[in-house]
Amino acid sequence: MSFICKSLTIKDGEKILVDDISFAIEDSFALVGESGSGKSLTLKAILGMLPQNLTSSFDYDSPFELKRGASVSIVVQNPFTALSPLTKIKNQFLIDEQKAREYMEMVELDENFLERYPPELSGGQLQRVTIAFALSCNPKILLLDEPTTALDSGSKDGILDLINSLQKQNGFKTLFVTHDIDSSLKICKKIAIIRDGKIIEQGDILEVVKNPKQKYTKTLVESSFKNRKFRI
Repeated sequence: MSFICKSLTIKDGEKILVDDISFAIEDSFALVGESGSGKSLTLKAILGMLPQNLTSSFDYDSPFELKRGASVSIVVQNPFTALSPLTKIKNQFLIDEQKAREYMEMVELDENFLERYPPELSGGQLQRVTIAFALSCNPKILLLDEPTTALDSGSKDGILDLINSLQKQNGFKTLFVTHDIDSSLKICKKIAIIRDGKIIEQGDILEVVKNPKQKYTKTLVESSFKNRKFRI
């Protein structure tokens, strides 16, 4: 059964920041737009973490209760600021050490990393740790907030491949917010383009990328593939 956002509106006073958007996450879904488009606010609304100055109306259908840290978890944009630099990795898990070893193995890091401090790890390794944290609550839906932005190209591809593999193994749904259509193609089946708080186009990701209906979507596609040719 899909997770369906039937209607989401977010306001700052009388100003509408996200305007009655709707989408369905059947498997893996990308919400793509430029900075300030409303995509990160959408994630925060799902998590129940909107700033106090904002109000929201959120109507959804879901086969599970939306509960942060139980059915819903998030992988954040910058792994360098996500962890305490003065605390060993093993002491930042909220599960016992044996379980922590299992989740580290899932993200292809050996148990020795549990004894290390975050500044001793590379960006790609740190992001793998944050993914392990996110998976440790066995989420039904994994929210991805631009999880490769702070990484080099090699680490970026590795993280996307890992997320794709983990979803197939564990069966959770993913909502990937990004400005980069190229990245979303690697892990998502459906896509919605958001601009100024409104979804202007959505559908099968390959169809939208190959045949964009909106000028803004075409611009995003051209930007993502500016220096390389898109191939199916």
